[in-house]
Amino acid sequence: GHTTGPSLNNDKLYKFAYSTEVYVDRVKASLQKSAGYRISSGVDVNLLWRNPDNDDDQLIKITIKDVQVENVNERPAAKNIFKGKSTEKIIGKEYLEALQRPIVLELVRGKVKTFYSYQNEPAFTQNIKRGLASLFQLQLHSGSTREVDISGKCNTTYHVRQDQVTKVKDMDSCEREKQGFTSHNPILDVSTKATSATVYVLEDSFFKSIKAEENFVFLLNFRRKTGAKIVSKQRLELKSVQAGLGLIAAKQVASVIKTLDPSYVAMPLEAEPVKSKCKKCPSLSEHWQSIREHMHPEKLSKTEAAKSFLSFIQSIRKATKEEILQIIRNENKEFLPQVVDAVTSAQTPESLEAILEFLDFKDASTFILLERFLYACGFASHPSETLLKSLTEKFKGDVANEEIRETLVIVMGALIRKLCDRGGCKLPAVVEAKRLILNRLEKAKKDDNVQMYLLALKNALLPEAIPVLLKYAESGEGPISSLAATALQRYDPSFLTKEVKETMNRIYHQNRKVHEKTVRTTAAAIILNSNPSYMEVKNILLSIGELPMEMNKYMLSMIQDILHFEMPSSKTIRQVLKDMRAHNYDRFSKMGSSSAYSGYITRGPDVSSTYSLDILYSGSGILRRSNMNIHVFDRNAELHAIQVVIEAQGLESIIAATPDEGEENLDSFAGMSAILFDIQLRPVTFFQGYGDLMSKMLSATGDTMNVVKGLVLLTDYLREIQLQSGPTASAEFLGGLAIDISGGMEFSLWYRESKTNVKNRVAVFLAGNTEVDSFFVKTGVENTLEVETALDFISTVQFSQYPFLVCMQMDRVESPVRTHVTKYESLPSGRRYTARKGKAVMLAGNEYPLHQENSNMCRKVFSAKSDSASSWF
Repeated sequence: GHTTGPSLNNDKLYKFAYSTEVYVDRVKASLQKSAGYRISSGVDVNLLWRNPDNDDDQLIKITIKDVQVENVNERPAAKNIFKGKSTEKIIGKEYLEALQRPIVLELVRGKVKTFYSYQNEPAFTQNIKRGLASLFQLQLHSGSTREVDISGKCNTTYHVRQDQVTKVKDMDSCEREKQGFTSHNPILDVSTKATSATVYVLEDSFFKSIKAEENFVFLLNFRRKTGAKIVSKQRLELKSVQAGLGLIAAKQVASVIKTLDPSYVAMPLEAEPVKSKCKKCPSLSEHWQSIREHMHPEKLSKTEAAKSFLSFIQSIRKATKEEILQIIRNENKEFLPQVVDAVTSAQTPESLEAILEFLDFKDASTFILLERFLYACGFASHPSETLLKSLTEKFKGDVANEEIRETLVIVMGALIRKLCDRGGCKLPAVVEAKRLILNRLEKAKKDDNVQMYLLALKNALLPEAIPVLLKYAESGEGPISSLAATALQRYDPSFLTKEVKETMNRIYHQNRKVHEKTVRTTAAAIILNSNPSYMEVKNILLSIGELPMEMNKYMLSMIQDILHFEMPSSKTIRQVLKDMRAHNYDRFSKMGSSSAYSGYITRGPDVSSTYSLDILYSGSGILRRSNMNIHVFDRNAELHAIQVVIEAQGLESIIAATPDEGEENLDSFAGMSAILFDIQLRPVTFFQGYGDLMSKMLSATGDTMNVVKGLVLLTDYLREIQLQSGPTASAEFLGGLAIDISGGMEFSLWYRESKTNVKNRVAVFLAGNTEVDSFFVKTGVENTLEVETALDFISTVQFSQYPFLVCMQMDRVESPVRTHVTKYESLPSGRRYTARKGKAVMLAGNEYPLHQENSNMCRKVFSAKSDSASSWF
């Protein structure tokens, strides 16, 4: 009784019944309906040797026999994939023989000191034996320790109560070669939870029964209903104790092993990696041919495009550089951009080498492909240092097209941020790219260059860039100071120092120089969003009434929106308003058409999304800036899903109006700038200069310009798991977005109205596959989710009278949301069982109620239109 671990009696054979079960299903489902399988067998255990100098050092032999494979849940004969097949037929002769060859364990104080098995056995059967051997590891006193078993080296806690011991393994602490990757933004990612517990019942100082259970749960963060679980159970029960063979007499373990079988080798107890080869998988080019039609540019707002994009990425991830190049080189120019999206999103070393070998930055005619490649790099879910390094090299070399050069550096900024977010700020490529952008900005002479580096910083969000951004915000010319200010607006308020706030206050109150309205309103927004002091709020409120007409209305609207939407600074604003009652009415009853408004698009249990829309006009009724944003957030994270800003200036001359004070010399310009999934894209120009404007107005087709078109990989999650019973499992979730955003601005001098239109067409397809792969059988659950929708944002302005009429419309079309869950069990022969459930719901279309004042205006605009139309005849 002086042993500290389980102890076997001499000359006895312990006969156990052993089973391992695997279940895969939706998270909330009951195991009775799950897909899965059970492997059951007999297990014989006997003592070979006990160390004469230490009773606690034992060598035991374990043999698996009479292996059976069956469904984990009863199935009718027609649905039973194992029906009528012998175990040898299911597992394969070689595997079955390997599985039944005995293993030998050296147990010292209950822990597995050495695991002996035969070399050249299939890794899979070796892992099943490791799973069984790991059950024999036990300590008989309570406490926590780090120990190695099939799962790697893990923190393990034992609770001992008389003849019962519970072993709990902390799965997050296991040290193993981690396989897989996660998405960059937590909202688009997958949460996981893993638990493992084993209960031992002892009798006569050895095992009477062992029950182990391990659970893995995967949930999609933005829709926690979409997810899966894997449950793996092991059970070992003592059936009988019989007379057995005597012990082997020896001083050392080595000589016992030699006597037993010289081919035994000591091996690690930790599982070895196993990869099953796909027998009937199509080649990359066969796969491409089968999905190619769905990738036509005209079909890019359909879920089928997003679905094909995801499956194509999965194929590319298994392909060689040569196979990838063969497809790229043989495709025509309609389909090539979509191929570039997929190859770049695959993010394997092979796919990056292939695409870089194909693309030629010195050839201006490949503009579309280069731009799609660069944006796909910017959206990369887990970019590598090599990717940033390659782009930096390209940027330093010859780039034929100026716009591609701009996009290149803007995307380098985005990659710097993504690598820094993952703790890679000190990587040589990141350090070099940061230095390059900051140094070149310092030396930049032309406005265009300054702008390009500021856009890169707007993506990189480096704390060390704040002083530079402040300098440009306060002393730059119109568009440049505006850009620097919007870059500062993207920083987390915790980075905005006292110096930032002082500068923003100087800009807003124009203490040093006159600033354009666009910059002043951004400065005000930064102040009000970063925990403003009582005095800061009071000074802003006092300024309202002294501002140019439209800016007045805009600031009022911004303050009302903060109050209505209960934003963090609303408490301070309420306090100041209470104390300022005396000089309120006149100040806050201003005319004008500008406005700012926020509201919810969805409020859900997992994530919510909000839109905000603000529009600033010049005093003559011409649009200066319209800004539409959609943010998605959960309890811990936020995603700036989309921003579309249309800016215009110097257009007063068209309608022979007087420009606002300080804006007399602005060049005529209109353009659009977008942020998509936290990445600032390269801005597009509608027209620049008076001549360009007039020619476009006279040919006023009102054509919309494409801002973003393509396929984006949003969710990219893969985790490979070693189950403690032996098999490997994986969870893979991929979410793709097919997107088409266009925008335009048209004038009608006849009706004296202008219209801006932003169309967003999106289709999302999400596929999750959670699978256990035991070489001779696969079982899993697939989740799919698909949505197609369109969001239109139109603003119409009639400037035939003052205050002019403005009508904003934001509409979402009716959208179907379809979900499917498929559970399956399949054999390599192709025999397969599936159970599929689907559900479709219609999301009703919605005209978002921007605000009452806007609704009233829209009625007037549309009645005015019908009046003028009828009087003409």
